[in-house]
This record gives sequence, structure tokens and C-alpha cells, in this order.
Amino acid sequence: MVFEEIQHKVYRDILAKLPQYLTYHNLGHTAYVLDQAIFLARQSHVSEQEVELLKLAALFHDTGFIDNPKDHEEKGCKIAESYLSQDYGRDQLEEIYGMILATKIPQNPKTHLENILADADLEYLGTELFDQVGQTLFQELKHFNPDFTEQAWDELQLVFMQKHHYHTDFCRIHREPKKQENLLKVKKRLGLV
Repeated sequence: MVFEEIQHKVYRDILAKLPQYLTYHNLGHTAYVLDQAIFLARQSHVSEQEVELLKLAALFHDTGFIDNPKDHEEKGCKIAESYLSQDYGRDQLEEIYGMILATKIPQNPKTHLENILADADLEYLGTELFDQVGQTLFQELKHFNPDFTEQAWDELQLVFMQKHHYHTDFCRIHREPKKQENLLKVKKRLGLV
């Protein structure tokens, strides 16, 4: 099965059916991560076969949210297997699972492709989209905890961003400086600078 067919089925069967309260972990996020994964793969000259596996991992990386946010990466691996086991061998599936699991927080990618997907998933931290995307994640977290405040969100972002680091050369060079600017904005909102 070609990627576009799999993508269409996953969009239709899973991502389009995610609950509306998932304002961050949704089809739009998956499409963004997929685009960034392809972009980062092109920056680091990976083979077409590797790009195909990377695209599949990006497509399935948050499908586990169809059940429950807890352990969604592991669930995403099982969902990926159900769609891909007919067309992909065990080694290819293991690579895809590794990439999906590399997006789990705290990130701990081990291979070049895992580095790419981990960075694609959090690339927005070092972009102009930081506040806009962050707001969608704040709204999603607020759904699960109605008492969650903007202040608590900024405190969470502060700790998260201070621990986060990019794994690819491209993101270290081109996204880290903006991430530091965005981190400074969070510190200012918290009155820390």
C-alpha cells in the first residue's frame, strides 16, 4: 500500500474521530509533525526508504490518543502494526516503533531517524508559532484539569523548555535561538526577569 492510501485511511479512521477537546493532539498536529519530519529528513539527506518509514511513524505517533492519553505512544505502535504488518517487515516495523516511542516525554531518541521525529514533534518550541500552538495544548490540558491556570501553564512550560534540547543539527542551529527567545517570554510572564 502506498503512503497516501495509508495516510487517507488513518486520517479517516482515527485522526478525524479524535475527540474535539484534543485541541493539540489532533489531525492538525499530526500533519504539522509529518511536514516537519519530511523537512528535517531532507536537511539531513536521509534515503527515500528512510523517509517513507519516518512519514509512517509521524502519521501514527499520536494515534493512541483515540483511546486515552496515557501510554499513547505504545498504543500508537499497536495501531501502526495493525495497519502496516501486511506490507512491512519486522525490522521496518521495529524502526517505526522506535521513532514513535522517541516522541515520548522525556524524549530519548537513539537513532538518526528517531532524532528527526523527536525534533519534528517539538519543533514549534523554537518558532513564531510557539504561543499559538502552546495555547492549543493549554486548552487541551485544561479540559482534563479545569482548575489549570495560565500561571500553572507557564510554570510547566518553563520547566519543560529548560529540560528540552533538540537532537538534529538543523534544529540546534535554526530553532534553538528562537526557543531561547520564547523561554525568555515565559520567564517574563512569570516575573522571573
